[in-house]
Amino acid sequence: MLEIRGAQKTFLKGTPNERVALDGLDLTLGDGEFMTIIGSNGAGKSTLFNAITSAFLLDGGRIVLDGHDITWLPPHKRALMIGYLFQDPMKGTAPSMTIEENLALAYSRKRIWPLRRGVSRQDSDFFRERLARFGMGLEDRMKDMVGHLSGGQRQALSLLMSTIANPNLLLLDEHTAALDPAAAEKIMSITRNIVAEQGLSTMMITHNIQQALGFGNRTIMLEDGRIILDITGTERSDMTVPRLMELYSQRRNKELDNDRLLLE
Repeated sequence: MLEIRGAQKTFLKGTPNERVALDGLDLTLGDGEFMTIIGSNGAGKSTLFNAITSAFLLDGGRIVLDGHDITWLPPHKRALMIGYLFQDPMKGTAPSMTIEENLALAYSRKRIWPLRRGVSRQDSDFFRERLARFGMGLEDRMKDMVGHLSGGQRQALSLLMSTIANPNLLLLDEHTAALDPAAAEKIMSITRNIVAEQGLSTMMITHNIQQALGFGNRTIMLEDGRIILDITGTERSDMTVPRLMELYSQRRNKELDNDRLLLE
């Protein structure tokens, strides 16, 4: 379970460009819950993820993950608990290392003594079996350098690397936005299967409202660093894009002005 209480973050404090990115935000993510997150540009979506991963420290508030207060925990220690998939397929992997070596590096996070020479036959067989589930032929290219893969293939590999050590929390930051439609659909299918199979507590930022309502079991909308909509259950399953826009306008007394949210 992830619990965020009173999260506060202000950038450029005390200057004419001061901006409140998180405004006392409260959020609870249950075990195995898959939450999608939407909101206009500058609403606080990426700031929320950066706070969880310790890209910066909060000005105020607490973050507790599975009973552990991680508010002041450094990034390298949070990385042992949190899987993170970036929007850019070029991030999250080492291009000059092989597929097998990248997976071995990610898998080593679950070991007490992670560093050892080479990749064991047992681990190699495990990696091959997991890759074969993707139906992308990556299991036959384990000795290939990651830099030779397409964007979709690298994102599939990054997804496996982010989840192979069974993290306490999975964060997906618009992880299909840079892919072509076919690759994006494939990655979302893989995402759905992995999250369901491992029962991962997951948060996914997306600018695609249909995707936000079609994946997971809960959708929140951020605006000005606060949660203004939190939709689950029957309300969510019956929700339409026009109705969601109407709710936004009612809560904020203004029209949603993000073309990406409206057009994708």
